[in-house]
Amino acid sequence: MTRSRQLHLGAFMRPVSIHTGAWRYPGAWPDANFNLAHIKRLAQTLEAAKFDAFFMADHLAVLNMPIDALKRSHTVTSFEPFTLLSALAMVTERIGLVATASTTYEEPYHIARRFASLDHLSAGRAGWNIVTTGNPETSHNFGSDQHLAHETRYARAREFYDVVTGLWDSWDDDAFVRDVDAGIYFDPAKLHVLNHKGPSLSVRGPLNIARPVQGWPVIVQAGASEPGRQLAAETAEVIFGSEQTLAGGKAFYADVKGRMRAIGRDPDHLKILPAAFVVVGDTVEEAQAKRAHLDSLVHYDSGIRSLSIMLDYDVSGFDPDGPLPEIPESNASKSSRDRTIELARRDNLSIRQLAAKAGSFAGLAFVGTPKTIADEMETWLEERASDGFNMMFPWLPGGLDDFATQVIPELQRRGIFRKEYEGTTLRDHLGLPRPANRFFTDRQVDEAAE
Repeated sequence: MTRSRQLHLGAFMRPVSIHTGAWRYPGAWPDANFNLAHIKRLAQTLEAAKFDAFFMADHLAVLNMPIDALKRSHTVTSFEPFTLLSALAMVTERIGLVATASTTYEEPYHIARRFASLDHLSAGRAGWNIVTTGNPETSHNFGSDQHLAHETRYARAREFYDVVTGLWDSWDDDAFVRDVDAGIYFDPAKLHVLNHKGPSLSVRGPLNIARPVQGWPVIVQAGASEPGRQLAAETAEVIFGSEQTLAGGKAFYADVKGRMRAIGRDPDHLKILPAAFVVVGDTVEEAQAKRAHLDSLVHYDSGIRSLSIMLDYDVSGFDPDGPLPEIPESNASKSSRDRTIELARRDNLSIRQLAAKAGSFAGLAFVGTPKTIADEMETWLEERASDGFNMMFPWLPGGLDDFATQVIPELQRRGIFRKEYEGTTLRDHLGLPRPANRFFTDRQVDEAAE
């Protein structure tokens, strides 16, 4: 029996596992993050399991770590997202393809063009993860020694969204008449020149590619700061959340959906998918043992540098077995910094303990049997703490295979996850409407033609 509320599942696949010990786990593919054959197989496994989307995070700089820590990272080399997702579009048919693109270090015309191309190449499966780039080191790769301030980044992101979506609306859906006899390729009345001039951006347009198959690629956002929540309420269609507890998830869910109601957006037009790390075992004890062994593979050099990056403050010189010192304000990602500090204070964790968590995964984790994992996921869904999850796998391919072959059937048996795709586009999978073109209604086209 199909239940009224259905889980939506994304897969966090760049890096293929966020856990710094993943590439060392017995049976793991050490090169999975940079091997096209492996990634193709993983994408097809996700599609066979009927996942909504394959998601590629992106980083525009190698992490600023001492070489003794950096040499242990399996993520120093990764494919550029659009290149890889375009390749995956050719070997998959239904699964959504979501990529991160920065509003801080990219130009809106480039972003609009790339995502429109990906949406056409994939027949309507593209999604744009809007980020403001929290890593200050990125500025050095783009001609600047100064990272934009947090508030400035979010103000630019809001304007950036308006420009990109405006460019996607450059053409009406039926603008390209291709009348061979008359020699007319497109109808000039169905072309709009944006001519945007704003506080941060000046973009003429129009976009030199037809309107995307989905109207717009699905708009995805991550972030839990105050500006991030407001931006999501105004613009996002999917949020990759980071709440770690059921109570926190319910509060975040109610807050963002409430903001949507306040500005007149339908709350059902946004899906909230917290990041969830999953380890499957035949018994809870076996799953816990797998997680413990995986965590034991995190080297302290990696963990302490991961912690320092989260905090945007070098804590490597402090006593590893002492408490976290007072951390100054940061211009990097505020939500991850604040969560880490809160965890340290709440659980009285030492720097060594925090480093171990930073190098593994300190967020929401489902560690257990297919039944216990499905129980927890169902509770989050039914209590409106989430609309699903952005799944993270402990090692590849085994961690994904365990979830796909054991947990997915249990979710399907309960009627809370699809057995087959019911549509062809990412919007179909997520139950999201296709956005109307802001410049071309039937009335506007008729007036332009007179």
